[in-house]
Amino acid sequence: MQIGIPREIKRHEYRVGLTPHWVRELVARGHRVLAERGCGERAGFPDADYGAAGAELVAGPEEVYGQADLLVKVKEPLPEEWPLLRPGQALFTYLHLAPNPELARALMAAGCVAIAYETVTDERGRLPLLTPMSQIAGRLATQVGAHYLENTEGGRGILLSGLEGAPPARVVILGGGNVGSNAAWVALGMGAAVAVFDANPARLPQLAWLAERGAVCHLAEPGRVAKEVRRADLVVGSVLIPGARAPRVVDRELVREMAPGTVLIDVAIDQGGCFETSRPTDLDHPVYVEEGVIHYCVPNMPSAVARTATLALTHITGPYVLRMAQAGILKALEQDPHLRAGLNVYRGRIVHPAVAAALGEPLGAFP
Repeated sequence: MQIGIPREIKRHEYRVGLTPHWVRELVARGHRVLAERGCGERAGFPDADYGAAGAELVAGPEEVYGQADLLVKVKEPLPEEWPLLRPGQALFTYLHLAPNPELARALMAAGCVAIAYETVTDERGRLPLLTPMSQIAGRLATQVGAHYLENTEGGRGILLSGLEGAPPARVVILGGGNVGSNAAWVALGMGAAVAVFDANPARLPQLAWLAERGAVCHLAEPGRVAKEVRRADLVVGSVLIPGARAPRVVDRELVREMAPGTVLIDVAIDQGGCFETSRPTDLDHPVYVEEGVIHYCVPNMPSAVARTATLALTHITGPYVLRMAQAGILKALEQDPHLRAGLNVYRGRIVHPAVAAALGEPLGAFP
């Protein structure tokens, strides 16, 4: 099989779809890997390393898209890349189609086979390809929130840990999954007072390890959530419905009732955001102020630590790429129901139920 690694063109996206290690693994099994020049440099993987691993270095995206049977990326293709996609070509990347109907239509028009990292499952129904980036985003969320609480950034002038005579910051985390639990873990380590809310009663016992470290974990009852959010210094939104648009859990009225200089980190912005006042930002201009509250809504947060993120991501995605290369795309999808759960678009049809529902499209079938 011919596998292509394009250079990411999304602004401030520094990660890369495959490292030289995985190139070497693929080439050793007789596959051809085309790597666009510079694809890994920003994550600390120079072209020389790809060449030494056996990749063919090509000058631009046209050659990668034009020859690859399987494209391995990190972020969704942008409009400049849509015309390069071919019928039957497989795309393996984060897609987040629910809030992006234009991209969904472009993938359908291209006739490609689009497999989304974020909806691939495992035998327990978890999302293993989303997990490492969720963990990074959660840890970064607290780190970023602490920074923007500083007076110089327009924040309330609060140190997360507090000090003798000064109480610690109140950190409220909405969603106790991978993002939320990692955000809570870092916040507790920094000495903050942490409250975690989750809508799933079955999740609360799984958060016992956070409770042992001092977090207060609640079922997400609207009145209690609103009370804690109003008095919070930092709120991290991390709610997720796989494949679907993120539910809105904080409305504008509640944001208006928060203290000026409070910080909101919307990690669900990839799926449309969970605060009514959220809109996507980027690492150049990561924050804005709405209703007196600082909003951080960067869709590709892990790119800020691109080397760590690339190594963590490809550690999980690499084996799937090997499997598809060895078996062939269609056979791999037929044989593995968990990989098939990642299939969002197949030859002009939306085939993932949650994505189809979010976009108002008819649900197609595979194959």
